[in-house]
Amino acid sequence: MPVTVEDVRAVARELPRAYEVVVHDRVKFRVGQSVWVAFSRDETTMGFAFPKEEREALVASDPATFLMPGKGDLRYHWVVARMDALDPEEMREIVVDAWRMVVPKSVARAHDEATGPRTPHR
Repeated sequence: MPVTVEDVRAVARELPRAYEVVVHDRVKFRVGQSVWVAFSRDETTMGFAFPKEEREALVASDPATFLMPGKGDLRYHWVVARMDALDPEEMREIVVDAWRMVVPKSVARAHDEATGPRTPHR
């Protein structure tokens, strides 16, 4: 069963400082003004914060799941996943790791202390 926006929303709600917005009919999650997860209008793909220097390797490792971002987003730390190719555990890892890229390190550390450290998805 494919992962849904509701599944992602449930994970994002647990993360400190994260909040949801809708911009031009697209669901996005932010910390401050930084977007760390965003869905396509049809909710079939999810873009997420990811190190630029590692994204080509991620896409090459599983091109059925991961895509390079559109031309306008190549300058950002961003990659895209097909929602129907993600399983719930992989989605959780991706969402939490993307959040870690935009939240202050002290907030991520406090979250780890409360929930236990996680291995980054890469």
